[in-house]
Amino acid sequence: MIVAIDGPAGVGKSTVARRVAAELGVAHIDTGAMYRELTAAALERGVDVDDGDALASLVGVAPAADTDIRGERVSAAVSAVSRHPQVRERMRERQRRLAGAAAVLEGRDTGTRVCPAAALKVFLTAAVDVRAARRAPELGLAVDDVARTIAERDHLDAEQMQPAADAHVIDTGPMTIDQVVAAVLTLARAGA
Repeated sequence: MIVAIDGPAGVGKSTVARRVAAELGVAHIDTGAMYRELTAAALERGVDVDDGDALASLVGVAPAADTDIRGERVSAAVSAVSRHPQVRERMRERQRRLAGAAAVLEGRDTGTRVCPAAALKVFLTAAVDVRAARRAPELGLAVDDVARTIAERDHLDAEQMQPAADAHVIDTGPMTIDQVVAAVLTLARAGA
């Protein structure tokens, strides 16, 4: 079974996807991390983030082992890298191959573009202030600064952040992580 979990930054996709994959005994594929790795590899090699063809040729190339793919430098460039159609197409092909017949994929367009035929599509959402309050301690930054960054990223990634027509939309704001995981597992086990 393919489970596609979409949603914006700070909504809990990674934690939920990891836990759901572990419970189902299938692979977990973090598509956002794949774009971050590509961005880091491009930055390390001096590839221009506006050169879609050069970036697409780097899909699958790993950055240096000590690179912080969640750091500020990569975070500032990842939207620019991921906006190129040729990059997205190469990346989607790679993600589909990795998923095979059973996996939990998480990202911004896994249910709409990467795996549109997924057996279960979930779109997690939460207000910007809730997401910022969650991310700020992880990043060691002020909540207001994180909220601004999240709002900017939402704007840049708006095209990729639309729920699939048949996605189950879950507002994670008022829920604990255990409740969100339980809700997704219930849907998965029901064959949603």
